[in-house]
Amino acid sequence: MTLILRDAGFHEPADEDDCTVFSYFCQTHDRFHQNDACGEGPHLVALHCEEHGPENMWPQPLMLAFPEGFAPALSEAQLCRLRAEWDAA
Repeated sequence: MTLILRDAGFHEPADEDDCTVFSYFCQTHDRFHQNDACGEGPHLVALHCEEHGPENMWPQPLMLAFPEGFAPALSEAQLCRLRAEWDAA
């Protein structure tokens, strides 16, 4: 399974968003993904917001530890948020 963390065409979440319902959507099989039950073969899965559709994920733990090692790289907004959280800690 390949998980899409960021894509230029996806909604970029913001603190002002009031999203509450999320799921994972397999773009390969054009259906919601739940425990590899969306179809056989490779999966290309993205976070899906009920309000916005495909949505970029906030940085995941491994991305925060190694931001240069991910493609696509973290957005500038994600890096700024991460740095602010680290400075506050």
